[in-house]
Formats: sequence, structure tokens, C-alpha cells
Amino acid sequence: MPGVEWILLYLVLGALAGFIAGLLGLGGGGILVPFLSSIFLYQGTSVEKVVHVALGTSLACMIISSAASVHAHVSRNAVDWQIVRGMSPGIILGSILTTQLAANFSAAYIALFFALFMAIVAVQMFMNWQPNPRQMSMSFRGLATAGVCIGSVSTLAAVGGGFLTIGYLVYRNVAIKKAIGSSAAIGLPIAVTGTIGYMISGWYETLSNPYVIGFINVPAFLAISTASAIVTPCGVACSHRLPVNYLKKVFAIISLILSITMLVSLV
Repeated sequence: MPGVEWILLYLVLGALAGFIAGLLGLGGGGILVPFLSSIFLYQGTSVEKVVHVALGTSLACMIISSAASVHAHVSRNAVDWQIVRGMSPGIILGSILTTQLAANFSAAYIALFFALFMAIVAVQMFMNWQPNPRQMSMSFRGLATAGVCIGSVSTLAAVGGGFLTIGYLVYRNVAIKKAIGSSAAIGLPIAVTGTIGYMISGWYETLSNPYVIGFINVPAFLAISTASAIVTPCGVACSHRLPVNYLKKVFAIISLILSITMLVSLV
């Protein structure tokens, strides 16, 4: 069982991830993956499996943070359930396919993908780039197709797809506050299906560690989830009070730091 110092560190990470989840409608996985990779590696997890365990654990934690974020956003009437219903089937399909493939990928390749993904997100958010909004109806087929793409990329990078989802919805002329709330709801099925996938694909890979189920580190999951559930509503409250552009620039800097951290871990 991890020592008290590790549990305290997990709680701090959970609070940070939970605040981000509520603030921008994100799952918080982007915050957790690089830090958990370093922690698990220090604790003795093999280099070949450390990124897989970090990804799986992050997705499991996202279930709680996303659920808490959705509850808070729903109370503020900031979730468009028609959009959520349209995108969720594609997201679930994309998540399942990706988790099965990820188990066969080298940890170095997954870490590199994560680092590049977060770097692109950082540049996009810092420059505040987004396509010109377009007025058009959103068909079920269009939403489902977008869901497959977002679910696949998000599961591989262990993020709830918030960056991609919000950008897509704003492009389809959805109000930013509604896009953030809907993004939080869409991140939930990614987290659930991704967690199940990583648990199944890693079931026989981590049998020697009694505290790891599949690619899910149970002590880290419990501590991080507890803290994130408590702090997430605070992030939601801030998201409805502070300027969105300011928040995006702050998170862009955080994303760039996380990208560099993951790249350094590969050296």
C-alpha cells in the first residue's frame, strides 16, 4: 500500500484535476497523465507499462470528475442533451477501438502522442484560434462521426475531449458556456468506456501488483477521485464568473508545461 506521502500527493493532483474539470468542461486527464507516469515509474512500475497505467488510471479518475462537473453544469442549465445524445454513440465506439489498439502500442509512442497533442492544444488555446462559427443544423450522422474522431483521440491521450468538443461545438455556433457544459457531459462516456477498455486490455499484464487492476492503479484512483469530486463544483462556479479567454490562456501555459514534462520523461 502506498505511504501517506503518496496519498497526499494523489489528493493534491485530484484537487487540481477536479478544478480544471469544472473550469473548462475537461476531464482533467491531461493534468494527471504526465505526473502519474513519473510517480508510477518512481514506485517501480515497468517502463513498458507505466504510460498505460497512467492512462488507464487517469480515465478512471475522469469518471468521477466528469460526473461531478456534469451535475454542477446541469444545475446551471448549461448542457445541451440533444448534442450529448448525438455524439455519445460515436464517442463510445471510438473509445473502445482505441483502447484495444493502445495495449499493443509502445509506451514511448503513446507518451509522444500525448506530448504532441497537448502542445497543439496549448498553441491553439494560447492563440485563441477557432474556425469561424457557422449557422447550420447538426445531423445525427454528423454528430456521431465527430464523436468517433473525438473519442478515438481523447482515449489515446487520456483527455475527455473537451478541447476538441468545445472547438467543434463553437464552430457549429453553440454558445461557449453551453459548449463547456455539453463537453463535460460528453467526456463521461469517454471516461467510462476508456476505463473498461484499459481494465480489460491490461488484465493479465499487471497481475503481479495487488493494487493494480488491469491498467488501473486503485489507490491513486480512490484518492484522486475523492479530491476531484469535492473541488470540481468550485471550478464550475469560476467558469461562470471569469472571462473564458483569460482562462484559456492560463490553461494553454499549463498544457505546454505538461507536454514538455512528458517529453522529458522519454529522455
